[in-house]
Amino acid sequence: MDSHIELQEELLQLISSLRRFIQFEKDTKGHCPGMFLRGDVAHHSTTFEEIHEDDEISYDTAVTLDDVRRELGDCRRCGLYQGRKNIVFGEGNHTAELVFVGEAPGQQEDIQGNPFVGRAGQLLTRIIEAMGLARKDVYICNILKCRPPGNRNPKPDEISVCEPFLIKQLEIIQPKVICALGTFAARTLLKTDVPISLLRGKFHLYQGIKLMPTYHPAYLLRNPGAKKQVWEDVQMIMKELKEGIGSRDSG
Repeated sequence: MDSHIELQEELLQLISSLRRFIQFEKDTKGHCPGMFLRGDVAHHSTTFEEIHEDDEISYDTAVTLDDVRRELGDCRRCGLYQGRKNIVFGEGNHTAELVFVGEAPGQQEDIQGNPFVGRAGQLLTRIIEAMGLARKDVYICNILKCRPPGNRNPKPDEISVCEPFLIKQLEIIQPKVICALGTFAARTLLKTDVPISLLRGKFHLYQGIKLMPTYHPAYLLRNPGAKKQVWEDVQMIMKELKEGIGSRDSG
């Protein structure tokens, strides 16, 4: 009789434990830290080590920029999707030696779905051409893939959910040089609060890649006098790229 009672108690404990586990699964489904989800809901993650924990959607399998774009999907990971017309992923040479990283799409970029196509973008194109290159030779993208309302500054939570896609873009392209255009691009990539005026003019390292911060083309439209400093930064980039070509040829 005692053994029968003990067996019943064990079964009740097992059932109770199973119920708690099932409830836990329901409560946490799609809400685990580091999980990167398709569809309408996702949670913040800033490291690919965490993202790799999700076996269904693994960044290990993203070996091309097209893979990353498909993973981004119809992104609704932050509130910016509510006001956007288009996701602005990036464009250019997928094996570029030089990548320009800006802050966020503006009005024209949002309309056309391409980065740097407004007035600031036209100025960037002239800068690229002055370097002896064409837009097709470089890759151009932004920290954020959606336009903030009224072109306001990006918010920290918006950066945190969008930055992993930028990280993967740079990881796949493996450029020789990154040019960070403006305060938010430089601070996000370098993880610093140092003003762009102090960061520019010298190379920094991002994941072993040389990074040159400089003023954003939109800033140059408002402050034409800063064009001289940007040209100085660009000349340093040109020299670095030419030295890289020379070392490859000699090898």
